Amino acid sequence: MASFSIEEFIGNGVLKELLPKLLDEGWDDVPTLKVMDSDDMNSIKMTQRQKDSIGIRSYLHDRGLMQYADKLEASGKGLPELLSLSTMDLSAQFDMKRGHIARFIDRTKCDDSFKLRAMMARRRSSMMYRHESIPKNLASNGSNSMMRMQIRSNATSDRSFEQSLTELKIKDGYSFKGIVASEPVEPRACGCVQPPPISDQIAPYAAIENISVQKLTPEYKIGMEPLMKMKTPPMKAGELWRDKPAIFLCLRRPGCIMCRAEAHKLFSRKPIFDALGVQLFAVVHEHMESEIKDFWPRYWGGVVLFDRGKDFFKALGGGKLHKEKFFSGFLLNPRAISNYKRAKATGFQKNFRGEGEIKGGLFIVGSGKTGIAYQFIEMNFGDWAPLAEVIEICTQLKKQQPGQDELEQP
Repeated sequence: MASFSIEEFIGNGVLKELLPKLLDEGWDDVPTLKVMDSDDMNSIKMTQRQKDSIGIRSYLHDRGLMQYADKLEASGKGLPELLSLSTMDLSAQFDMKRGHIARFIDRTKCDDSFKLRAMMARRRSSMMYRHESIPKNLASNGSNSMMRMQIRSNATSDRSFEQSLTELKIKDGYSFKGIVASEPVEPRACGCVQPPPISDQIAPYAAIENISVQKLTPEYKIGMEPLMKMKTPPMKAGELWRDKPAIFLCLRRPGCIMCRAEAHKLFSRKPIFDALGVQLFAVVHEHMESEIKDFWPRYWGGVVLFDRGKDFFKALGGGKLHKEKFFSGFLLNPRAISNYKRAKATGFQKNFRGEGEIKGGLFIVGSGKTGIAYQFIEMNFGDWAPLAEVIEICTQLKKQQPGQDELEQP
């Protein structure tokens, strides 16, 4: 398991005594804690064992193997030494299951924390020296003009952060009113079953501005679990992006393993979105308290919103809900089955509670009334918005914000 609960990440080892200092210094959520570098650790006078513990726990968190964290840390070995142990030693010393051993020693698996540290370092460096001209109308209130981007394969939608973002960059001076993206869909059962039609026009800003939403959870910080029981009044969605851009991840069902995997992967990049000044929200269309409790903060540590009228989901579907039956949309759809296998590899748990036929997607909305910059539609069950695209759009939104020296001018 790879929970975003900081108590579960810290565990009962050598980091527990350091927890008050970590919180005081602002290392108060798991994604941020995982991007600590050696300078950060030295600044709060971490011992070598504590540094080793961060490395071990970050590596295990990336692979969904946190159940072994306390045992591996207690061994007194560093991560390189643990990775050099034989399969037999890992099984005998730490009771590690064979399938988990394969995941543990697989160094080709995406190491999120390593890539995040590298990306944050590059971003900090580039922000010190770069000042580029940028397009002024990345987002828009309208729905007349758009760019259609078809994603050609599942490999594209699960891009590595090491891949260059050059091909996704929006050319300076290019004027458009938003991007609609989706995975390709194909006829199923030898053409006997056709996928449901979907609008390829970006949703008009008016369709989302006045959506009534209710906050079910706050952004997770240690000790916040009791706040889940507090009822907050409904609010207009437009208030959420009044001052800062926002990402809205619209989930079919919080118990779905594919939804959980997508949410977890997106929230793992929180330090990047924090640096870009972009907020993260998950949107559900059903309020089942037990399901929200299972979902937050284990798979998502951000704010969870309840969209009672399903209006975000209607906006994704061009004004009506984009639905598909399990039999035709999943069992007869090789791409959906591939998405399921990808999510299953995370080792996350799942359940079948709640409505699972309403498809979701993702919005990136600019601050104020600048409108929808990006809209991803879940055409096949389990499609994910490509993270490289999401980050690139958010980077352009960041460039669009006035600099500090501009703000200080009279």
